[in-house]
Amino acid sequence: MLSGWGTAGEKACPYCGNGNKSFWLKNGRKWCWFDCHRQFLSPDHSFRKDNKHFSKNTEIELDSPPRRLNGDEIWECVEHLPTIVNGTDSELKMLKSRRKFGGKEAYSRELPYWKTLLIRHNLDVMHIEKNFFEQLIHTVMDNKTKTAYNESSKADLKIYCKRRSEPKFILDKPKRKVLSEWISKLKFPDGYASDLRRCVNESDFTLHGLKSHDCHVFMERLLPVALKNLLPKNEWNAITEISQFFRDLCVSTIKVDDVIRLEKNIPEILCKLEMIFPPSFFNSMEHLPVHLPYEVKVGGPVQYRWMYPFERFLNHLKRKIGNKAYVEGSICNAYLLEEISNFCSFYFEDHIDTKAKNLDIGNKTHLVVSTLPELFQDHMGRTTGKCRVRSLEDKEYDCAHKYVLSNCEVLQDCVQNFIRTENLQISVVDVWNKYDKEFSRWFRQQVSVLDDDLLRALAMGPSRQVRTWNRYSINGYNFRTFNHKTDVEKSTINNGVCVSSIEGANYYGILDEVIELSYAGANGLYKTILFKCDWMDNSCRGMNVHKDYKLVEVHRNRKYPVYDPFVLAYQVEQVYYAPYPNTKKDRDQWSVVFKTKARSKIEAPIDEVVFQEEIINHVSELSSVIFEENETDYNDYSDVGEISIMNEVVEGNLDVEEGEYSDDHEVLEQQIDDGASEEDEELFPEYDNNDLEHNDEEEDDL
Repeated sequence: MLSGWGTAGEKACPYCGNGNKSFWLKNGRKWCWFDCHRQFLSPDHSFRKDNKHFSKNTEIELDSPPRRLNGDEIWECVEHLPTIVNGTDSELKMLKSRRKFGGKEAYSRELPYWKTLLIRHNLDVMHIEKNFFEQLIHTVMDNKTKTAYNESSKADLKIYCKRRSEPKFILDKPKRKVLSEWISKLKFPDGYASDLRRCVNESDFTLHGLKSHDCHVFMERLLPVALKNLLPKNEWNAITEISQFFRDLCVSTIKVDDVIRLEKNIPEILCKLEMIFPPSFFNSMEHLPVHLPYEVKVGGPVQYRWMYPFERFLNHLKRKIGNKAYVEGSICNAYLLEEISNFCSFYFEDHIDTKAKNLDIGNKTHLVVSTLPELFQDHMGRTTGKCRVRSLEDKEYDCAHKYVLSNCEVLQDCVQNFIRTENLQISVVDVWNKYDKEFSRWFRQQVSVLDDDLLRALAMGPSRQVRTWNRYSINGYNFRTFNHKTDVEKSTINNGVCVSSIEGANYYGILDEVIELSYAGANGLYKTILFKCDWMDNSCRGMNVHKDYKLVEVHRNRKYPVYDPFVLAYQVEQVYYAPYPNTKKDRDQWSVVFKTKARSKIEAPIDEVVFQEEIINHVSELSSVIFEENETDYNDYSDVGEISIMNEVVEGNLDVEEGEYSDDHEVLEQQIDDGASEEDEELFPEYDNNDLEHNDEEEDDL
């Protein structure tokens, strides 16, 4: 966190302040945030009346969430705090003891606009996610030195809770061994994650040395897969929901209504975790996620506010150290040299390749014409590695030619002429499904009447001699074909592919070969890149989608029944397949599919009102039942009170406390209407309560 706020202690939360319900554990000897999140639920939520799974000193939770203080109120608390800069240990200790609000005087508070900021203490999502995951995984894997369930935790559990049953969230030694071996065998695409094998301790089957990005990948992607067959259903549901909360929170673009759902979901998710884990599990880092959706709503996507870019830049500076005796001087001199070199490179001649000018010096054999269809444009991708030449078989030739014709937009008029000539009452799609051979013969007969050189080349068909490669880079993805012998030795894997149809169905497969198909014309060669893939069955026999969390799993040995292996290279997205760790070995052939994000590419809509959006359609839904023994529907939501975004943007004449929950909806709406301008209403429209409910639309980003 920034702006001088302390990250530990009784007042570690900058939003709750003095209104938090943290307490001191007698045996654990630390501040605990257990049972602090039921107050964020709706007034009639069933968890508020649960007196079995939460603190035994609180039968019914009737309190409302603490009010967010505005800038003037916080300034009154901190304006008299002393500035802690340097001094002796005794002086610093004395100044620390004089703090009354959990923070210290920071230079940022000297700014005249500090108290008017909507976010005065930015919560770092990177470290919150890392600390949350480490606390979770060390407790589940029973790391004796870092677990939150030890002897002192058991003693505190008897004091503060009514639970007496043995915990079900701890893995025994055989399961820890299976999980450790599974992590050691994981492989990811290039640049997706580091090699997790270095983090596995094979002696006691625990994890160590996890970097921030390792925790990020494991928390948001691998955690539900890793624990699905190792934990009971109730525990797995709660852990999967917190995993998907961080994943939905960290997308590069996010809609306003999704942020509101996240803000509504996170208190219930934390309450479910409180029903499973002991009080010692919940420190300040397990509490701060309840405020992260609010910061996204005000400050936008987390990628502009978390510490990853700063950490990478600091690593870049540390690499410049040449003289360890003068660290600062080495960094400054090297940085100035880099900046001067980059500036001067803008004035070099055009033929000189620099960082500012990415010149492609390679030989160009493609025909460069801007009016060509997309599949024949040579700037789409880049091949690497050794090139091989082979001939296509008849089956491959017909299938590849058919796919190129069906995806070439310049043939639309020809297809319509074919339908009229043959007197067919079919659509364009049916031509490729039922009459592809008849169209190819008819199209070849029209060569004499075709004026366009590309159309004549397509009508004559491609060359049977093709060039093939093992590697291809396109759209920010690096693809490498499947090779059983060499893939075993490599630490990364790049052969997972996915193609989406017009109807929205996804087809998953393995890349077998990269083929360059050539069409000879009078003006030159027209070349396109095809991927030959081994597709898996996308029916219910070979693919399952989890009804609550939308996890997609495929059966690797069940193949697509129709021979249609070719797709255009620019249509493909990259995926990777993660198998399940299982002690019974009954699901070895099933793998969960995860889509990767292309580098330097953001899929953002143009016409929708969004903060930003990645590829998801909505925030993941919570499971309908978490504890079957209660026979209670824990998704029985009701409104927590209107928390309008306009409370954060209106002028001072709006008489509503910042972020305050209100039960009087009509009064709040009237105050908003009186204080907000027309421009504010266009930027921040009101949301109907029905919009806050979960929808059943399937999630695309997995």
